[in-house]
Amino acid sequence: MIRYKKIRGHKRIWKDIDYWIENSKKLDIDYLKSNQREYVKFWVYPYSGISVLNSAFTPPKGKTRQKIINGLLAIYNSWKQELDKLNEPYYLRIWFYNDDVSRSQVVCAIGECLNFYENTFYNPDENKPFPINDLGLQWKHRHFETHVCKLDIGEPDDFFSENDYLQNKTWVERVMKNPAARITKQKEYNGKTTTYYSIKSTDVWLGGTN
Repeated sequence: MIRYKKIRGHKRIWKDIDYWIENSKKLDIDYLKSNQREYVKFWVYPYSGISVLNSAFTPPKGKTRQKIINGLLAIYNSWKQELDKLNEPYYLRIWFYNDDVSRSQVVCAIGECLNFYENTFYNPDENKPFPINDLGLQWKHRHFETHVCKLDIGEPDDFFSENDYLQNKTWVERVMKNPAARITKQKEYNGKTTTYYSIKSTDVWLGGTN
């Protein structure tokens, strides 16, 4: 069970958010042409920190949440201006996590990686409307899923302790036995077939104009 910690120092956080926005608005076109894809995550402490001992900070609320949303849109619009100058097809989306906006990203791709992100999220039969003002973008509802297979159970030697191994084994088996799990099979490079079990972790919305 995760214990949520109280956030302090909001004015400092807001200043760091402003810096993150300005620092992220510039799209490195040379890097993009070389790598064919680019993204920016929300890198502001404490939200970008690694949680320990089953504890985490409460997801952004109020003014902090709104500043992040405004920042995502500002980065998107700035990147779009640069991508339009390329005169070639491109993928540009905001990946929006409403339950925790600090997990949201701005993602783009061109060239051979144009369709790289098309299958990142599961497209469900249900279609939930975008939960806030549309920000001038068109939004598609998707599921962010957790995927496991039998190999994820691992061996005791793969873990720090036997207790860690048993906890992981219990969790993987629980996902595999979950009646809501979506089951798919994939043929690997060695010719063997792996069965994957996927369960919804949260809703995500993909926002763009193209």
